[in-house]
Amino acid sequence: MWAALAQTARNAAQRSLTAELGTLAATLVRFLYGLPLATAWVAGLTFWGAGGIPQFNGVYAAWLGMGALTQVGATAFLLLAMKERNFVLAVAYSKTEVLQVALFSAVLLNELPGPLALGAMAAATVGVVLLSLPPGGLRALRAGSAVAAGQGSSRLVVYGLASGACFALASVGFRGASLALADANAGVAPWVAGAWGVFWAQLLQSVVLGGWLLARQPGVAGAIARAWRMSVVAGSMGAVASIAWFTAYAMRPASDVRTLGLVEVLFSYLVSRRVFRESLTRTEGAGLALVVAGLVGICAQW
Repeated sequence: MWAALAQTARNAAQRSLTAELGTLAATLVRFLYGLPLATAWVAGLTFWGAGGIPQFNGVYAAWLGMGALTQVGATAFLLLAMKERNFVLAVAYSKTEVLQVALFSAVLLNELPGPLALGAMAAATVGVVLLSLPPGGLRALRAGSAVAAGQGSSRLVVYGLASGACFALASVGFRGASLALADANAGVAPWVAGAWGVFWAQLLQSVVLGGWLLARQPGVAGAIARAWRMSVVAGSMGAVASIAWFTAYAMRPASDVRTLGLVEVLFSYLVSRRVFRESLTRTEGAGLALVVAGLVGICAQW
């Protein structure tokens, strides 16, 4: 839940950066400006009582590399889906991430969710899709589907599902890295595994995405440097969220973690209701109830 809170704050900070820098540069800010905090967290755990530097191996590097790179790819596919002129459908397809996490976890990690967990994931996924509907609900969504059918709907489906798949693979990769580290280092604490996972992932993501942006947009470095104040907020909150996510991956299956992470939706709607005095439609209320039911179901199995 702490990860979801920090992620909500990061999203708020990134909103203004996206308008100023562009989506990919704002995404880079998340990794680049979060890296110092991730480094400090690793250093603190290493030199003040966490047992030194753990042993890393090729299996760990492979899982972590898969998670880091597919996380970047997920953002790219989501942007491509949104360019197909139907934002709502793009978001709805990407929200299949939770169910895809369960599938990839079963295939790649042999972590099979139980019936209660599967029901909770399905309920939460439907709830998020309902919350993503435009004004007018299902009627507007059907109208959007009809419009999309004449505007490259097959690409929209492919990009949207690919985005959800990449987000799911990222979660599974980070979970696999945590398990590999635990196998190579008996008794490694979850917070140590989480700290090193965030450090290596954000370092790789900063190098790969930063190098790609510098090659295509040489002026992006100056723009990111000039926006350092808000970037520090976005990066630090992103790092705090990532540290919490990675620690959770070291403790629980990725499917449980990602489903519980949907509590971010609840936080967002509480802010909307309390701060902005915005009311919920019936469809939004039903969606929110399904998300809460999914969260309760995931917690109940523990």
